[in-house]
Amino acid sequence: MELSRLSRRAFSALAGTTVLGLALGGSASGGALPAPGATGPVPTGPLPGPPGADGVRHRVALDRYSLLVDGRRLALWSGEMHPFRLPSPSLWRDVLQKMRAYGHNAVCVRLAWAHHSPAPGRYDFTGVRDLDLFLRTAAEAGLYVVLHPGPYIGADVDAGGLPGWLTATAGRARTTDPEYLRHADEWLTHVNAIAARHQFTRGTGTLLLYRADAPRRALLSRLHDKVRADGIDVPLLHDDLPVAWAEAEGIRDAAEARRVHLAHLAQGVTLHNVRTAFGGTSWGWLPAPSAPTPTYDPTAAIDEARRPTDRLAPLHQLGHLLRNVPDFTRLEEAPEVRAADPRIQVRHLANPDTGSHAYVLRNDSAADVTSTLPMGGTDVRVTVPARDAKLLATGLHLGAGRKLAYATVQPMMALSVGRLDIAAFVGRAGEMAHLVLDCPEEPWPTRLDEAAAWAYDHGKLHVSVPLGEDRLTRVRARSGGSDRTLLLLFADDAASLRLWSYETPSGKVVVRGPALLRDVALDGATIRLTGDTVGEHELEVWVPRGITHVTWNGDAVQASAGRALSLMTVWPLPGVPGLVLPALDGWRRRTENPESRPGYDDSGWTVADRRTSYSTTPVPAGQPVLFADDYGFHYGDVWYRGRLTGASGLESVSLTYRTGARGLLMAWLDGEPLGTHRPGPEADGKEAGTRAATAGFRLPKGLREALRKRSDAGGSAVLSVLVRPTPHDPDAYKAARGLASAAFEGASPRVRWRIRGAAAPDPVRGPLNNGGLYGERHGWHLPGYDDGGWEPVSSAAFPRADRRQGVTWYRTTFRLDVPPDVDASVGLVLDDAPERDYRVQVFLNGWNMGEYVAGGPHTFVLPGGVLRTRAAANTLALAVLAGGGTASGPGTVRLKLLGSAAGGVPVTPVASPGRR
Repeated sequence: MELSRLSRRAFSALAGTTVLGLALGGSASGGALPAPGATGPVPTGPLPGPPGADGVRHRVALDRYSLLVDGRRLALWSGEMHPFRLPSPSLWRDVLQKMRAYGHNAVCVRLAWAHHSPAPGRYDFTGVRDLDLFLRTAAEAGLYVVLHPGPYIGADVDAGGLPGWLTATAGRARTTDPEYLRHADEWLTHVNAIAARHQFTRGTGTLLLYRADAPRRALLSRLHDKVRADGIDVPLLHDDLPVAWAEAEGIRDAAEARRVHLAHLAQGVTLHNVRTAFGGTSWGWLPAPSAPTPTYDPTAAIDEARRPTDRLAPLHQLGHLLRNVPDFTRLEEAPEVRAADPRIQVRHLANPDTGSHAYVLRNDSAADVTSTLPMGGTDVRVTVPARDAKLLATGLHLGAGRKLAYATVQPMMALSVGRLDIAAFVGRAGEMAHLVLDCPEEPWPTRLDEAAAWAYDHGKLHVSVPLGEDRLTRVRARSGGSDRTLLLLFADDAASLRLWSYETPSGKVVVRGPALLRDVALDGATIRLTGDTVGEHELEVWVPRGITHVTWNGDAVQASAGRALSLMTVWPLPGVPGLVLPALDGWRRRTENPESRPGYDDSGWTVADRRTSYSTTPVPAGQPVLFADDYGFHYGDVWYRGRLTGASGLESVSLTYRTGARGLLMAWLDGEPLGTHRPGPEADGKEAGTRAATAGFRLPKGLREALRKRSDAGGSAVLSVLVRPTPHDPDAYKAARGLASAAFEGASPRVRWRIRGAAAPDPVRGPLNNGGLYGERHGWHLPGYDDGGWEPVSSAAFPRADRRQGVTWYRTTFRLDVPPDVDASVGLVLDDAPERDYRVQVFLNGWNMGEYVAGGPHTFVLPGGVLRTRAAANTLALAVLAGGGTASGPGTVRLKLLGSAAGGVPVTPVASPGRR
């Protein structure tokens, strides 16, 4: 987790500096910081409405408290997702709608330069790389956008997002090197041309902030000028400046999520970023060498299969609080408050405009702690669970004439719907919630659920509610001094995840019940809701006056007025029907790697005879450059063939190669396997993320004799080497990948090398999809390839005893029949015993889903769109790389239903061209 630029004192001191003005420079439409001599900070007031491409120009600025949108304070609650990690544009909408529903008002987007640029001067923003479509979809989902185009983005991707071809250029990335800047400017020119069309300041989109990669001040100044010249006028944020921007990542559970995010809130932060809100897949050759599996960030609140996780409830609650309660957009440090038990740490803040107070309580001990805490002039008994945190408040206005004196549970929302004021409070199941309201007149409470109890004493209404597991408790209160009713809602974490607020042009709406609320529209007397259900559940909605009818996903549902002044459905919403996935069978098998045979025709391969390299790895003395990047092979497996002359007497071969930790080398001499090698812990790792290993192979006696006879007759031998180099390290992107050098004992042969990697980048799937295996170069992974001549294999009888060194392919097809109104998340499970030693590259309809390393189960999420779910054929291809030491597998290969919901979004098949 990261807490960045949070010092209020430092922020205030630097607020007038040139550099900070550069970083936070307001929009060209007048969104500058308040001028010197202004009467004071912008006061807390109504929050801005949800953003959209509304055709109206907007002013965006910041002061030392928060963002200012059209002069209104905004607490940014951003969640990060990477469109390139979800190669299905239809599902971008699904994730963005979920983020908005779970409380986010912004999405932080990183762009991987490598994803869009297969070669210098070539850029692709179509298909799964359609940035324009993503920005339009974000606006339609009602989310602001924080754009981070790099050029360097980190994010556990190959080279930190820099394109592979940049490794073979003269410039040094992330500096003012002219060669690098020439390429970086070209990249940003293409991005900014699209981004400028979607700026919130122009009313043509919801792009609100622009993050930049500029580790040095000189580069920041230049980047500022570049971005402004390209027409970007929203504020520019930079990582190394004291801007109140906070990120959290690697959150393990809900308790840690509360501790981290409430710690940010306690320091007055109003620019929050959840990294990551949605994980996604590092498919193909996208992941950095440090990434252990294709699953990116298993701690994400919304997981790789687009399902909510147990870390989501605190984010959902805090997001809806910041969306609906303006008091938290301007907080200042208040006088110190201490709990009676020092194990509870307390941070006290106040809003000087509204008079409300916030108390962030933190318990780092291993036991639940109950103590008293002075709040609102009263010593309040509070409990903070072990290694958890809690946000309490006093002074919040909860409607006409009603103010929160204190509560032992966290506020989640406070808003008005028609003539109804609704305030929701959340805590952990089993907790006793105690809430006290300042009421000028004695109210008339009504218990709507059995668990609630109350008492009125000396102008205060005391309400007590035991929080049940996945249960919402409602209390209604009226008073003679107002025609407005207050509705109090109490929920535990599980129940809070079925409580939704939504703002429409005609007013706010609160919905309870469904697993997800995607959209709300008010149409005359009808409220039209769309969303998802998993199990059967009742639907309750609080709506503006005049709404009498309800539809759910286009169908009318019978509803009647409830005691909670809501519309309640007569019958529960239906759950999702059960799905049965097919077994995978009908496999066909074929071995490959003809490159290992001495008679293989490599005349079309590139001659590896260069003597200089732009790599940071020195070229071994007396040897040609063998680094894969220097010959244009940046991703996936690479083949080398060395023709040896004068090899009589050769006894052993030593091959030095450079990869990440999970690299691999296989070698053959005249078609005879020499062996397989992997970098071990003893490998030379002087450059971070890169290991130099040496594979030593002693020739067996029979091979030495055959080689001597051929050499004596004037013939030559062929040394074939397959290297799986792994992607480039983000911090050492120019470190060499592939074979580095060869040494021989017993002879000093002359060697002429040729090299072959991936074919031309796939025009649809992109440069990170394919490597240099023979099957990849000839379309064995693609739909439509004719595998009729391959050997039939039953999944129950995979050749588990096969100890062949090399590559073996398996292909099959399958069909799914998922109803059109069901969103199913489907995974592919590969599993095998730990003693197995092989790798599998998984292809679905030609899309490289990533690498499986034998030794336990891994589930590959198959995204809808790439996966055909509507009775269409899917092609599954597995490329198995194995040494000769153990049986290679594959082991268990099966489909698994990861989750399903009735609802979802329409999914358009992703283009998956087949073999021509």
